[in-house]
Amino acid sequence: MASLREEIESRRTFAIISHPDAGKTTLTEKLLLYGGAIQTAGSVKGKQSAKHAVSDWMDIEKQRGISVTSSVLQFNYQGKCINILDTPGHQDFSEDTYRTLMAADSAVMVIDAAKGVEAQTIKLFKVCTLRHIPIFTFINKMDREARDPFELMENIEEILGIKTYPMNWPIGCGKEFKGVFDRNTRKVLAFSSDGRANGVKKVNETEAELGDAALDELLTPYLHQQLVDEIELLDGASCDFDMDRVRHGKLSPVFFGSALTNFGVEPFLEEFLRMTTAPLPRKAGEEVIDSFDDDFSAFVFKIQANMNKAHRDRIAFMRICSGKFERDHEYLHVQGGKTLKLAQPQQLMAQERAIINEAYAGDIIGVFDPGIFSIGDTICDAKLRVRFEGIPTFAPEHFSVISQVDTMKRKQFVKGVTQIAQEGAIQIFHEPNSGMEEVIVGAVGVLQFEVLEYRLKNEYNIDIRRRDLSYSYIRWITSEGTDPTALNLASDTKWVQDFRGHNLLIFNNEWSIRWAEQKNPGLTLAEFSTNQDDEA
Repeated sequence: MASLREEIESRRTFAIISHPDAGKTTLTEKLLLYGGAIQTAGSVKGKQSAKHAVSDWMDIEKQRGISVTSSVLQFNYQGKCINILDTPGHQDFSEDTYRTLMAADSAVMVIDAAKGVEAQTIKLFKVCTLRHIPIFTFINKMDREARDPFELMENIEEILGIKTYPMNWPIGCGKEFKGVFDRNTRKVLAFSSDGRANGVKKVNETEAELGDAALDELLTPYLHQQLVDEIELLDGASCDFDMDRVRHGKLSPVFFGSALTNFGVEPFLEEFLRMTTAPLPRKAGEEVIDSFDDDFSAFVFKIQANMNKAHRDRIAFMRICSGKFERDHEYLHVQGGKTLKLAQPQQLMAQERAIINEAYAGDIIGVFDPGIFSIGDTICDAKLRVRFEGIPTFAPEHFSVISQVDTMKRKQFVKGVTQIAQEGAIQIFHEPNSGMEEVIVGAVGVLQFEVLEYRLKNEYNIDIRRRDLSYSYIRWITSEGTDPTALNLASDTKWVQDFRGHNLLIFNNEWSIRWAEQKNPGLTLAEFSTNQDDEA
């Protein structure tokens, strides 16, 4: 039987990030294909594959062809146990992605070869750099018309400020896409399509060495010569490969391929596993918790309600940071101050789940949540008693007032809104001394309101009225002893409370924020809050 160290060393946990439509979910599917987790890969869109992507399990995701919630997928490949966190690309769901990145040890950035670096990629990249995690780049859609590869490298370096090192190099693009040159083995991997738009099976690859006469036939003499020239230029001009810089997020290894046709995915996966390390240590205040410690510790980074419609359950997703998790063992919930058994611990494959008896540092597990966990909570062995750093709650930029149409369903309404808010997708506020007949909802993007409306209707059987508010800014009151009723505020500023009882102010514009700060000496406002504000 494998030792604790061997089990942890075999773990790899990474997130896949990108701008919407760069092919992130499609790439995830193809990785699962190689891991044997699925036999044929689905796609987010595509007529030839009627199968939806495994990671897009919500009805609304299947209807719209976008990912609205991050999914957790686990599979084994070549002796490694891989945990993939597939994140929504759409900016309206970026907060879910930010939280998910807290649980990853490295990130794979998917870039559309025709578009280069896009707005959402920049945002997500910044979150990765704050944590100094390794970032690997997969330039996708080479089977379509694409920008010049040198231009793409320059684009990444200029916009993101990270050096790049191409691990392979494309030969042609679109209809002329013939394959890639592997810079390590110095061999050409020739691309051969099965003639279908959506490659659902593994692709045949042909190897040949540069300068080989057979390549003239395989690639055409023109493309062969172009490749020889480009590789010569690349070898002379590009920076040296430095593994240490990769591990500190200073250098990004770049791979070219096509997730849709399934070309270049397996070589990428193999190189990625070779270059990434076992789960990284985590900070808990002044302490650093090593992954290989015997004592179990984990934190909650996501809560998802109603994954199983039959049971109306809530699952708390935990990233294990150290040691070994054992079913039926009692652990301390640090924020709640109580020991508890984590019920129904599950390994996840998007919506599919299997009850597990044990899991190790690096793994993502789901546990049943009776309503006691919040995002950022720490669970650990009682003797360890650590508290991991909180996960930020970002300030929403859009606000609406919602109320239930049928006043007899008030109980379901409150339950539905509260549960969806605890997942972190939306934030809910109310005016002090008022009930929950009307709730102010804050969201990072307007699409979140549509998802809220859809989920309340389909999961809780609640029809709602929604009225948009003109507020655009929110600030948490962080100064102790401040009486919100005594504040001198502009007429368009409103005092509200969140469901934890924290006092906040919502504003129409930045002028009103400055007014509040200038007219109220001693008042301090914060743009975001963390769960660490809620001491047990």
